[in-house]
Amino acid sequence: MKYELKPISPKSITAALAKADRYRYLNEPEEAESICTDILAVEPENQLALRMLGLAITDQFRGESEDRTNEAAMAFAKLNDPYERAYYDGILHERRAKAQLDAGYTGHIIAPLFEHAMKSFAAAEKIRPAGNDDSLLRWNRCVRLLESLPAHEEADEDSVSDGGDMSPMRR
Repeated sequence: MKYELKPISPKSITAALAKADRYRYLNEPEEAESICTDILAVEPENQLALRMLGLAITDQFRGESEDRTNEAAMAFAKLNDPYERAYYDGILHERRAKAQLDAGYTGHIIAPLFEHAMKSFAAAEKIRPAGNDDSLLRWNRCVRLLESLPAHEEADEDSVSDGGDMSPMRR
């Protein structure tokens, strides 16, 4: 039996956004993602839903190849505001790096992700609204995390298979 999704009412979008936000705070990002998907089915350009969708996806990062980085990037890329596009691109890469750090990846794998995040935060800093230092706060956190990583580790000969597999090493 095939089930069909039911569209939500445009009048319920504000309440649905509040629910999605609440589910993120309750650490239920899958629920938030589902709600954002329902909102975007009715209003494809809803900026709050796009932002929250990207964040809900990044909330689910575990440092694995199954992390849906491209889906989050596509949601953030649809944001109209150039500051938000740059800032949330930074969030995406910072969260990906943190997830990989938690999963045990080595510093030389994680450092480029933090550096990408920092480039995005630097771009956001240049165009940030007056009084908004969020990009600076995120930059500083990335710097502290980079400084906490062990010195650049060279790949062991054993870590690369005979076939030239360049998959990330675990520490």
